[in-house]
Amino acid sequence: MQIIYEYHNVSASKGLELMAKEKLENLKKKFDFVHRADVFFKLENRTDNEEQICDIRLSMIGPRLFASTNAETFEAAISETIRDLEDQLTKKKGKMRAR
Repeated sequence: MQIIYEYHNVSASKGLELMAKEKLENLKKKFDFVHRADVFFKLENRTDNEEQICDIRLSMIGPRLFASTNAETFEAAISETIRDLEDQLTKKKGKMRAR
């Protein structure tokens, strides 16, 4: 799977990239029709502490899937975003089987 990382108001981090890559590769094992992921790390000024954002867009046959999470840490945001995408992929795979 091709993974592209983008940072907005954040310094690049190999640690974050490795964590995201590991979790995305686990998704790829379950859902082999995913062929590309765009991962965005952003910082946003907020009144609460959940200012670290992880957005992930998955490319595959058909429409792309997208999930976004803001949390206190990028690690937590990555984990929650991956869970959201896994739910979306499970639904998509069910629809693909129904056809």
